[in-house]
Amino acid sequence: MKRFLILLPVILLFVFWSCKSDKLYEDYKAIGSSGWDKDSVASFSFNVDKTYLNYNITVNVRNRGDYSNSNLWLFVDILAPDYTCIHDTVEYELARPDGRWIGKGTSGIYTNQFPFRENVFFPIPGKYTIAIRQAMRTNPLTGISDIGIAVKRQ
Repeated sequence: MKRFLILLPVILLFVFWSCKSDKLYEDYKAIGSSGWDKDSVASFSFNVDKTYLNYNITVNVRNRGDYSNSNLWLFVDILAPDYTCIHDTVEYELARPDGRWIGKGTSGIYTNQFPFRENVFFPIPGKYTIAIRQAMRTNPLTGISDIGIAVKRQ
């Protein structure tokens, strides 16, 4: 019994340390069944208070099996609390050349997590917003069911 009482603080410390999450933010926005219009913006806002840490940002995409393209072009904007904005255009491959989907999934929905930016330093504390628009030629774009981001401590 004494051994258990002596080891209890060590066990509790290990449990609390291992449960510590490195996620600052993660969310998805559903795309309607009628498709993703070019003018529709998926907006994600989160607060940064620890400006001394670096973060990795991923773009998360869920596509259905009826998505007609093998890739996805996106316009991504990062708006800082001081209203400065970083614009970017990215392309992600959703299918292999043989047509098999790259993402993991069941029931015809495939989930992908693509690196967007790594080792990101947010210099100003406050609210940051990441806005994503589809940049494909097809309008509305069908077959994408959700778009999301994740911001994690490096």
